[in-house]
Amino acid sequence: MKGVFDRIEGNSAVILIEEEKAELVVPVNELPNGSKVNTIFSIDKVDEKYHIIGIDQIAEQEAKEKTSNLLAKLRAKSTGSKFKND
Repeated sequence: MKGVFDRIEGNSAVILIEEEKAELVVPVNELPNGSKVNTIFSIDKVDEKYHIIGIDQIAEQEAKEKTSNLLAKLRAKSTGSKFKND
């Protein structure tokens, strides 16, 4: 399953696991190297406890491509500023 690094609260990182409607709270220093807000993790559940397996590189790349595509569409629709330049 997937989890998204949502925020930092003190020294803890909050990871949201959407498909389980759950939160995983771990110490920031236990996150995989390269983790930052919005990082997508592969998560495992064992005995009702969640564990970060690592950063999901494929999901990360797909999210970046989707964002780039959306920005390109927005830029293509842009008609410029409504304000006049002096």
